Amino acid sequence: MDIVLPKRSPLRKRLWMGAAALGVLALIFGLSRLKPAAPEVDRQSLLLDRVQEGAMVFQVRGTGTLVPVDVRMITAQVPCKVERILLFPGTEVREDSIIAELSSPELQQSAQDAFWSLKRAESDYSVSALNQKGTVASARAAEKEAAATLKAYQKLFKEGLQSESDVLRANAKYEDCAARLATEEARMALFEGRGGQLAPARAALEQARAQYALKQAQTASLHVRAGMAGMLQQVPLQVGQQLAPGANLAKVAKPMPLKAELKVSETQAKDIQVGQAVAVDTRNGIVQGRVIRIDPSVQNGTVTVDASLEGALPKGARPDLSVEGIIELDHADRAIKVGRPVQAQSFATLSLFKLSPDGREATRIKVRLGRASVSTIEVLEGLHPGDQVILSDTSAWDGVDRIRIH
Repeated sequence: MDIVLPKRSPLRKRLWMGAAALGVLALIFGLSRLKPAAPEVDRQSLLLDRVQEGAMVFQVRGTGTLVPVDVRMITAQVPCKVERILLFPGTEVREDSIIAELSSPELQQSAQDAFWSLKRAESDYSVSALNQKGTVASARAAEKEAAATLKAYQKLFKEGLQSESDVLRANAKYEDCAARLATEEARMALFEGRGGQLAPARAALEQARAQYALKQAQTASLHVRAGMAGMLQQVPLQVGQQLAPGANLAKVAKPMPLKAELKVSETQAKDIQVGQAVAVDTRNGIVQGRVIRIDPSVQNGTVTVDASLEGALPKGARPDLSVEGIIELDHADRAIKVGRPVQAQSFATLSLFKLSPDGREATRIKVRLGRASVSTIEVLEGLHPGDQVILSDTSAWDGVDRIRIH
């Protein structure tokens, strides 16, 4: 027997469908409002530090080497060729020690030419001097003869044996001879003098002497001498090598005293000044010193800073030893500070994870930083003494504002 089912009302059916749709929409909206679960991080993998308040020393770090203070670079003066190398790096040398021998046929020829030019200039000067002396002697004799004649005429004139016109002519001749003698003596003084304007012969002689002295010095430089007592550090030569003027021949340095040559990042070097204290770590002890020079140029993103070394050096301190220097820039009696986070820069704003009081969670906050030191940095806004933050790299959680710590 068939049972007739009652027909449902279309309105009731539509109401049920609308309610179901609203429920689905409400569920989707609620799920979208849920925050993603905070990632969990192992506490042992984090670098944590607590914000403190107190005195703070602002420092910058630089790495470099120990270098000698007294260094002499020997360079070629003329085009030459390497004939022999007598000493090699690591050898102790005296001032007159010969490091290498060079040759230059062109220099030998020009030295001979300078020698004969000097001889010609000396000969010309001697001849000119003799001629001038002869001229002075002749003028002096003429002046004496004119003076004697004038004196005799004046005596005869008084006795009435000579006319007045003869006396006047004798006097005029005497004055002419005296003026000529004075002129020649002045010319002789100018000729022989070394100050003021020199005579052409004297100038030519002095020029020839200077040229010959230069060629002698250049010839002597073909025997490459150390020039100072110390240690021979470099001899970048090969037998038979052709060298141009200015080429490096050798480097000689005194083993002591030493200085530290530090490389400091250009962004941190702006506050360094001559006279600031430096602690130089030689890996076998720390030596105190002072900044004595700051290179005005930047090379490969760093500035070279020279630091003196005061006091006794630790054992093993020698040229080219790798060292680390910490330069003290300034200090503050009272500042809020924290360990320097990864990639933190002076006067920057960055986000850090601040731990909750129970240490189980960390929330991202904005922090404004001040001056930086080697391992600490000043906090201007965002943190207070006693707060604990994460200093290690948190780039793996850039997309979240909260992490759980276990």
